[in-house]
Amino acid sequence: MGLVESMSGKLCGHSDIYFFRKNGKVFSGKRCNPYKGKPTANQLAQRAKFAQVRAAVKVLTSEQEAAYAESFKHQTQYPSLQGYIFAMEYAKLSD
Repeated sequence: MGLVESMSGKLCGHSDIYFFRKNGKVFSGKRCNPYKGKPTANQLAQRAKFAQVRAAVKVLTSEQEAAYAESFKHQTQYPSLQGYIFAMEYAKLSD
């Protein structure tokens, strides 16, 4: 299989390895020794902020989405429009 032939690196036996395809590229990742304790105050705050941004993205008007789509065309940092929109809304919340 071409995917396996092109892979290199170490894998530990107790990790969860995952693959996903996006924009014609294959990405992989692993979670090694995931945290199993209770979330800290900072983690809970970050989760709340993430949820707040997701809610803001869901209520965007079609005009706002069109403006984001236009500005998305002129950048190269974010591979997907949804990722770009999320990042822009997150930045608004962080300011």
